[in-house]
Amino acid sequence: MLGTIVNTATIFAGATIGSLLNKGIEERFKERTIQGMGFVAMAIGISNISKGMGLIDNPLVFILSIAIGAILGEWINLDKKIDLIGKKYEGTKNPVQGIVIGMVLFCVGALSIVGPIESAIRGDNTMLYANAVLDGITSIILSINYGISIAFVGVILFIWQGSIYLGASVMQDIITPELLNQLTLIGGIFILATGINILGIAKIKILNFLPALFIPFIAKYFGII
Repeated sequence: MLGTIVNTATIFAGATIGSLLNKGIEERFKERTIQGMGFVAMAIGISNISKGMGLIDNPLVFILSIAIGAILGEWINLDKKIDLIGKKYEGTKNPVQGIVIGMVLFCVGALSIVGPIESAIRGDNTMLYANAVLDGITSIILSINYGISIAFVGVILFIWQGSIYLGASVMQDIITPELLNQLTLIGGIFILATGINILGIAKIKILNFLPALFIPFIAKYFGII
């Protein structure tokens, strides 16, 4: 769990630094930095998609994961529930929007999913340490725009990575390269969608697609992958 603890700590530190810098930066610079994060998110998403598409053996699982995940997510409608919370902050720089962006950027990337598994199975924290550096920088930029609320994403990340770590520890036989590649591909889609949202190209309800991450595990259980 050391890698996850370090990763969480860098988000707390970055959020603190960014929130302190917040008042000293002109609005136009804040807008450019968040647009820059949009481009970065799109680049990371495309990279993960390219990597995942080149490695998966069964593309049908990926397609069904997105389709079934979208139906389940729309039924739960988590995006609307979070949006209702965000409406309380109308007229201000919506911190809930920042938390949602941070959650997707920090939690569904390849490093944040594969890293805890590598740590649990092999005791190797290299990927999580690399992720910690990236997340620390990202949290500074996000907190400049959304304030100290970004620190809350550190709590979400700790629960997310901790759950993956514990799950991988007890299900080592289930975690296969194909499963990881499917998750990397789906995560890449989410990160790309986040970049599109940040840049205002479209409004994608990313949270309503999150159930897609669980479909590959079901496919693995039934021996499809």
